[in-house]
Amino acid sequence: MTRVLVVEDDAQLVRALVINLQARKYAVDAAPDGATALRLAAARQPDVIVLDLGLPDMDGIDVLKGLRGWTRVPVLVLTARRASDEKVTALDAGADDYITKPFSMDELLARLRAAVRRTESAPAARETVVVTTDDFSVDLVAKKVTRRGHDIRLTPTEWQLLEILICNPGRLITQRQLLLDVWGPSYGTKTNYLRVYMAQLRRKLEADPSHPRYLITEPGMGYRFES
Repeated sequence: MTRVLVVEDDAQLVRALVINLQARKYAVDAAPDGATALRLAAARQPDVIVLDLGLPDMDGIDVLKGLRGWTRVPVLVLTARRASDEKVTALDAGADDYITKPFSMDELLARLRAAVRRTESAPAARETVVVTTDDFSVDLVAKKVTRRGHDIRLTPTEWQLLEILICNPGRLITQRQLLLDVWGPSYGTKTNYLRVYMAQLRRKLEADPSHPRYLITEPGMGYRFES
């Protein structure tokens, strides 16, 4: 049974989430504040966490940073904060997804299922050496990309970007994280670099670069690889 930890101080919302999750055969623990959340996360080892950012004792970002100090459990952030920079901050701190209140229960449940699926498939993904799509294949060991039987030459920078995205299928990787991982700390705001290199990757790999199927942009936030 999949175990969910709900971190939320709105008792009415917690009740609705618990009822909906238990009806779908999830085991549910609830924490009304950050300190309880960190204690329960360590004690109960949930499979996924739904985390509100506006908690009474500490900011949800601090809870997220505390969790990321020792666990990679998927965290779905749930908050009334709508600003794009708030979302980027949460994602940079280690959130796996982000839903803004008010929200549809069906959407939340779908995103929760997706987060759990990504975790369940992660061990296999790490063992996979070749990622294949309908249009191209990527050999992660040989660092080789082929499309329609032909080798596609990537620059070292293009390869680094593609490798990060492919090794995190379905997960949004923020612009800042990609810039730090590929170019280093002094390039954390150079988003124009990403636009240029992602455009080059799409021209080489996508059937229709202007309407990408695999290398998806989340405007103002980052990129994700969809297989």
